Parts: sequence; C-alpha cells; structure tokens
Amino acid sequence: MGSIPKNPHAGVLLGAPGVKGKRVTTISKNGLTEFMLSIISKKQETKEPFYVLDLGEVTALMDKWLMTLPMVHPFYAVKCNPDPALLGSLAALGSNFDCASRAEIESVLSLGVSPNRIVYANPCKQESHIKYAASVGVNLTTFDSKEELDKIRKWHSKCALLIRIKAPDDSGARCPLGPKYGALPEEVTPLLQAAQTAQLNVVGVSFHIGSGATRSRAYEGAIASAKSVFEAAVRLGMPGMKILNIGGGFTAGSQFDEAATTIKSALQAYFPNEPGLTVISEPGRFFAESAFTLATNIIGKRVRGDLREYWINDGIYGSMNCILYDHATITCTPLACNSNHANLTCKGLRAYSSTVFGPTCDALDTVLTGHQLPELQINDWLVFPHMGAYTAAAGSSFNGFNTAAILTHLASSNMN
Repeated sequence: MGSIPKNPHAGVLLGAPGVKGKRVTTISKNGLTEFMLSIISKKQETKEPFYVLDLGEVTALMDKWLMTLPMVHPFYAVKCNPDPALLGSLAALGSNFDCASRAEIESVLSLGVSPNRIVYANPCKQESHIKYAASVGVNLTTFDSKEELDKIRKWHSKCALLIRIKAPDDSGARCPLGPKYGALPEEVTPLLQAAQTAQLNVVGVSFHIGSGATRSRAYEGAIASAKSVFEAAVRLGMPGMKILNIGGGFTAGSQFDEAATTIKSALQAYFPNEPGLTVISEPGRFFAESAFTLATNIIGKRVRGDLREYWINDGIYGSMNCILYDHATITCTPLACNSNHANLTCKGLRAYSSTVFGPTCDALDTVLTGHQLPELQINDWLVFPHMGAYTAAAGSSFNGFNTAAILTHLASSNMN
C-alpha cells in the first residue's frame, strides 16, 4: 500500500464495507496509466476489459459537495452505479441512498447501512417491494398518484411520504423525467387530500429536473413550485412539511458550481425561515462518472484506405450503452502495449480517422466514428475515462459478452 496515507478519509475508506479486505493500490495523482499497465501485464492470456475505481476521486467529490452545498444532504442514486465498493465508500463518507427497488435496498442494507438512511424514491412501486420495504424499516418514499397512495395505505401505512411534483422545466436535461413522473400543479391538492383521507403522513416534497441537467435555473422554478406545495399543505390543515428533496441532475465541474449557486439562492428566497427543514438530494453521476475508467482490448482491425477500423471487447450492449440510453459523449486514448512499448500513448504519431466497434454481431454496436487515433494493432488497448455513470449498471450479456463479469480494480489517488 506504500506510505501511510495522510488523507484523513483514507483509513475510513480502507475499512469501508465493500472495500475492506480488497486490494486498494495507492497511486500518484497522475499514476492511473501506470496502474492500468500493471493490470494489463497480468492479463496476457485473457485480455478481458476492466474498470478502475479511484476512491481518491470519490473522496474529493464528497469534499466538494460538502464544501459547496453543506445544507443539502446527498442520497446517492444507486441506479447510476451500484458497485459495492462505491456504495460502501459513499456510506463511510456520510452519504445516504436513493433506492428504487427491493434489490437496490438489499444491496445497501447488505453493507450495514441503516434503513433510515434510505429514501425509496420510486413514485411507482411493485406491491411486493413495498411490503419488503416495510419489513426492513425503510420508512420514507415518494408518490405522485392516488393509485400509489392506495398501495402504500395497504402495505406500508406508517411510511412517511414525499409528494413528487413535476419540475416546471426539465428541457435542459440529458434525460428528462417529467413525461413519466411528477404530479401536475392541479393534481397536488387532490393528492394531498387523498393522503389526508387515507391517514397517511406526507412529510415533504420531491422533484427531479432531469438527469444530466444543463440549465441550473431549472432548480429555481422547481424549488418555487415546492414552496407552493408546502403552503397548500398548511391551507389543508396538514402538519407542516419538513423535507425538501431537490432530486438529481448534478454533474461534477462548472455545471455543479452553477447549480449550487442557483440552489442556495432559491432556498434563501423561498425557504428563508422554514423551521426544522431538511433538504436532501439524489446525486448519481456527480459521484460516479469521473471515478471510473474503463480499459478495453483491441480484438480486431481492418484498414480501408486512410480509415482505420477497430473492434474492442466492450461496446453498446455493454458499458457503452450509455451512448444510447444516457446520450453520453465518450472518448478514448490509446495504450499501445503490444505494438509500441517505447511510446505507449503514441504521442506525436500520425492520427487516422477511426471507427471503433463493439464485439457483438450487431452493426448498431458502434462505439465511435470519425475518432482520431494512431495506427494501432490487435492486443493494444483503448482507455475510456469518465465511465462510471449509467454504464455497467445497464449493460447486458447479449451475444455472450457479459457486462456483469467485467472486473473493477480499486485505486486510491491523492491519499499519499
């Protein structure tokens, strides 16, 4: 493990559920390539794709969140990437969890996380999953229809509820959620009245401006709408609401900084003196995306004039499903482990317009087109950064290429 870690989080993470007992390699800030080469050298026969999860990056992201939005408690969206080491690390760093199914709840509880750190944030739940949540003590969930209230009254009547409202504007999101979830303004009061009649406890409001949001101003309109729901509850004589769930949509970097500025301003404008208010959120890609790097092996090649075509052993039906389902833009860099030991990253070499295909027999399985790459050979590697969000979590085993079998190796940067 190298020298004794100086980062105050290091000991916590090494003992975290999902991490404890696994090998965690300490790397320098720019040591990822060297670490990946050490893994590749041990894969001479199989050359299967693999991930690297950088726990140092996860720590840095949590520090960034706590410094920038200290008044908003994160409930990590498990669906984004349910890797046990990621979940355990986030738990150890203080994150709670947004789960949408029995399996997700089970995965979080298996790490020793208390059920009161889970929000069952699926507005439309299978009845057997509601019964399970009740049996294990997950006592906070969302709803946006009378039919959902009927299920909750029948199977988990003691559960605290958040009414999920439709965000006024999710047009700037990579994946809008408004067409599927969220009560319309005219539906809010009837739903609150239905909850009253059923003697169910609505404790707050939830919204989601869409995954991968690009317009931070959308948070302002949604927080304003949430305030009107708080006021409607008071007019109906309901107990004062205590929880505001501002959902997800966060991406690390400048977009997060802009979103945080808008959120803090809107909270001050619409909830300036709300006694006992707890503000929570459901970030997914913010914590997962940049923490994972994917390495794939070149298994085939074809030359057509100046065009270079490469086949790799992961693709659209695997980790790169994010191109279709998450509207992701991905990129890659070469590691010429087989063809150019003296210049592994091919720095300074001529680049060719290249197509990169996945391994399946479907022509849809095309990862990149018109991408500039140097001349590479079979058994060289392509490395894809920022591959932690909605990648392996939604992969399949089509054509016998099993995404779930891709191994994840643990590294820890910025901890030495």
